[in-house]
Amino acid sequence: MKEKIISLAKYFENVKGLGVLATSDAEGNVDIAVYSRPYIIDEKTIAFSMLEKLSYSNIQSNPRAAYMFVEDGPGYNGKRLHLTKTGEEKDPERIKEIKKQHTKTREPDEKVRHLIYFTVDKIRPLVGD
Repeated sequence: MKEKIISLAKYFENVKGLGVLATSDAEGNVDIAVYSRPYIIDEKTIAFSMLEKLSYSNIQSNPRAAYMFVEDGPGYNGKRLHLTKTGEEKDPERIKEIKKQHTKTREPDEKVRHLIYFTVDKIRPLVGD
């Protein structure tokens, strides 16, 4: 597992594309949303910065999620990550610090954000297995 996560860190450093996070609530009602690339925390942990919207609400009642990253360019290249929520950070200074890993953000910093930590349970290619 360690080798895959290290390669994920390099992958997300170097590859451009579009990310989508899928979550569902306790009743199984599914939502998908465009999300930036994940923050790589350590060998087996990633995180996303979330506003208090539907994805955040869903992950409070159902810790499982999936993240799909589609690479820019021809063909169907990318990764699918199967995730389980393991924690949450609400400290605005910590969130501001980790957000420096990404060069752009769409929402103003004054909005309430949560840093949601996930264990990467499985990594799959975008197409096939």
